[in-house]
Amino acid sequence: MGISALVRRAQLDHGSVLINEDVRPVESARRTWTVWTFHNFWLLINCNIATFLTGSALIPLGLTWWQAIICIVIGNILATAALLLSSLAGSYYHIGFPVVSRAVWGIWGSQFTIWNRIFLSLVWYGFQSWVGGECIYMILLSWDPKFEDHVPNTIPADTGMTTAQFVSYVIFCIISLPFLWIRPHKLQPFFYFASAVTLVFFLVLLIWALATMGSSGFGSTLSNSQILPATGGPQSTAWLMLSGIMSTIGSIAAGILNQNDFARLARRPSDAMIGQAVAYPLYGTFASVVGILVVAATQHRFDGEAIWNPPTLFVRLLQNDDGAGTRAALFFAGLALVISQLGSSIPGNAIAGGIDLASTFPRYINIRRGAYVTAILSPIVNPWRLVNTATIFLTVLSSYGVFLAPMTGMMTAHYLIVSKSKMKVEDLYHASKASVYWYTSGVNWRAPLVWVVGCAPCLPGFIAAVNTSVKVTDGATELYYLNYLYGYLSSVVLYTALHWIFPSRSLDSFVAEPTSARELQKYYTERWDTESLPASLLGSVTHLPEKTEPAVQKTEYVLHN
Repeated sequence: MGISALVRRAQLDHGSVLINEDVRPVESARRTWTVWTFHNFWLLINCNIATFLTGSALIPLGLTWWQAIICIVIGNILATAALLLSSLAGSYYHIGFPVVSRAVWGIWGSQFTIWNRIFLSLVWYGFQSWVGGECIYMILLSWDPKFEDHVPNTIPADTGMTTAQFVSYVIFCIISLPFLWIRPHKLQPFFYFASAVTLVFFLVLLIWALATMGSSGFGSTLSNSQILPATGGPQSTAWLMLSGIMSTIGSIAAGILNQNDFARLARRPSDAMIGQAVAYPLYGTFASVVGILVVAATQHRFDGEAIWNPPTLFVRLLQNDDGAGTRAALFFAGLALVISQLGSSIPGNAIAGGIDLASTFPRYINIRRGAYVTAILSPIVNPWRLVNTATIFLTVLSSYGVFLAPMTGMMTAHYLIVSKSKMKVEDLYHASKASVYWYTSGVNWRAPLVWVVGCAPCLPGFIAAVNTSVKVTDGATELYYLNYLYGYLSSVVLYTALHWIFPSRSLDSFVAEPTSARELQKYYTERWDTESLPASLLGSVTHLPEKTEPAVQKTEYVLHN
């Protein structure tokens, strides 16, 4: 069989240059996410090892434990606000992040934001899989405390791992594969099971740590005696707390950016809004606080060493006592953490990457294929090296909000201000001048300009944060400490201003039509149930003149083959 024949066989039914069945607007049969689905989704995304480690990035800055918690609470509240605003287009028009990006950046310009999100999916999936491998390692150690000695190590030390650890990583990757087959609208049973296990584990871990810490009490994690000036520069308490708030938002910046991918599955818009407004700040704060308390409560067991990584913590407990009780605890803790890692990594990274790849190559890739591609390519990021420098790695990913905040701000500005909550959904799937989102050769030139202004001023501080040998001015550091807030707000203002000064005539003409946003939302909510994919979105469309009063007829389109 020749290459051309293989390529033809790989093509999807109804796939074209911009759409397939997974990229199209979601019909009611797939709008299955309720308030509890969103609740469980954010429980799993937040109650994991990465969030547990939040305190490890804030307290070493010099903040006290209670100052770190204040940063976490405020950061999660601000992140929730950005998350809800980023979910509006998906909730009301049932389209995902890549499609919404076409409205902001242009049909072809949107590829810039989509590839950024694909890159983050690869990195995060690799990182989460390696951490999942550490949890498998715990289970194997519970069966055989000498497991490391019984597996000959043939991997050089400078790679940052042993053969036993790599085997554990491979096992977790294999265990993950069947879960990638689950379609997003059918994830509820998995969410219910994984979220119940995860929540119980975090509660039990906290209770165990507090109940067994002994008379010596909490370690120095809760009694930081470092004295910082209240104000007066980037090393003052005020500026470091601002940095902590931005780091908290930045750690979920990628999830905020692409949340339309999941909001489009909402049974009703209110399900997405209520489910996220409650669950995200609650569990984002809960898991971080649990991390700080558990580390402080166990610190004296390890001669004052603060062990932030839960798998490392349990392995150290086994080294101190390899009795049956400790081994049983290690097994069940490892099992719960494996489930927790699957619950956060599958939807948050694999499926998110699958959706982005499906929108980029809709002729050949659907969500399932994209999720498997994400999983297969994730080892190229060398996750074993990333975990060995976990604090630096989390700093980099939290700081990546420098680049994502302007993208998110533009999405909010476009939907709420420029388009006044009105979207011409058909035009998001057509690469021609007839589309109101064609702009200039398929690129909205305003968007890249706004993005540069939104992130460039923060780059010196970003570089200095990643590479501490680089020195920058206090002003550059302070601006970097405000990175997400600056990038988000500046992009909202500048994107709106550029569209006001240099309007897009076709877009403005559509927005000026008398059909209201509510009428459009109702129309599109009902439309996709009565039209198949080829009949509604494949081909070119022409807007008919308004001749009648009903809202549905005001928005009619006719297909030309």
